[in-house]
Amino acid sequence: MDSIISAQGLSKRYRLGASATNDRTLREVIVDKTRSWFGSDAPANGNGADKRFFWALRDVSFDIQRGDVVGIIGKNGAGKSTLLKLLSRITDPTQGRAEIVGRVGSLLEVGTGFHPELTGRENIFLNGTLMGMSRREVATKFDAIVEFAEVERFLDTPVKRYSSGMYVRLAFAVAAHLEPDVLIVDEVLAVGDMAFQRKCLGKVQDVATHGNTVLFVSHNMGAVTSLCTRAILLERGSVVLDGTVNEVVDRYMTGTANQAQTPGRITYQPLPADDRDGQVLAMTSLDHAGRACENTLFTDGFSVELEYVLHRRVPDLEVSIDVFDRNGAKVFYSSTRRPPTGDTFEPGRYRSRVRIPGKFLIPNHYWISAAMLVPNVRFVDQRERAVSVQIVDNGSDLHRFAGTDVGSVWVDLEWGTTRE
Repeated sequence: MDSIISAQGLSKRYRLGASATNDRTLREVIVDKTRSWFGSDAPANGNGADKRFFWALRDVSFDIQRGDVVGIIGKNGAGKSTLLKLLSRITDPTQGRAEIVGRVGSLLEVGTGFHPELTGRENIFLNGTLMGMSRREVATKFDAIVEFAEVERFLDTPVKRYSSGMYVRLAFAVAAHLEPDVLIVDEVLAVGDMAFQRKCLGKVQDVATHGNTVLFVSHNMGAVTSLCTRAILLERGSVVLDGTVNEVVDRYMTGTANQAQTPGRITYQPLPADDRDGQVLAMTSLDHAGRACENTLFTDGFSVELEYVLHRRVPDLEVSIDVFDRNGAKVFYSSTRRPPTGDTFEPGRYRSRVRIPGKFLIPNHYWISAAMLVPNVRFVDQRERAVSVQIVDNGSDLHRFAGTDVGSVWVDLEWGTTRE
């Protein structure tokens, strides 16, 4: 087989709290030596596991053939981004090896490889050079890159003055148009608006149809299903399934559902307050009578209740939910936020509930995620696809559209018809 990527036993270990540099002061050396004298360098528990270290990736092996479009999926912290960084040679593996044949184009975060002081024009050529291309090759693609990114007016402006949307448009345009043998795309498309996301997905499809290899990380299972023919599911740094995209997506979605301890409800173990402002403690989907449920009638609707704790005062806190369809495409988002700012929450335990009305969601299976965040600043806590709800049809009259995609939301609009 014509393997373009071969990973054998890839592992990556990080030291928790380690400094980003190898240059240590005399004081740090003395502190480390003192710790070793008093035994604080010893393993942290009796089974020999050292809590100072964290394995982000452990013994990952696979082969990818030329022209494959492979989705890498898994929950936050599963090791997806670490894997892509190893394959992009941004960081070295602790153990194992990966061989890639040909030129690699990586888009792992907004503006990867950009220099903030350089202009957009200069960064296009810089990125091309980093990918091993000649100036002539980049110049040949220059106009197409600029047209796709829609930043012509700002080409000679330093990219440090770009908005996040402009940044990601230019970064994606460069990575996709310089025709790498392997295109690696992480969950950066979420930064752009919907029109830009569709444009980017179309470009990824175009790259794939020309025989290039694509590794695609996304939490949008609809995009993964439509783009990829194969997928790899990661969990806690290890591969749990490598197969067709449909079987891997089904396993991922089913595995998420099995987290719930009771139908329609999931609770989480309280964690120490030392290093966090707050935590989601439980999430429940409730029927019209206020009972935990996994199924509800189309005409009845349902509610989502979040129980959470704050250990410190958090200004502008937003508590939110995201609702996804069975393919992982986001249907809608809702939050407690009151423009122009959110609410200020004092320390304590809270319970928030939001009502999703009947005759709103099309009968189907839906997943609900929750988050506590300060918008555009940080997440306090988030829970992906924590609970699921099956909307059961009891009068939508949608049976007449059997086999047809009618979307996810029922909108009962008034029509008027006149004869001319």
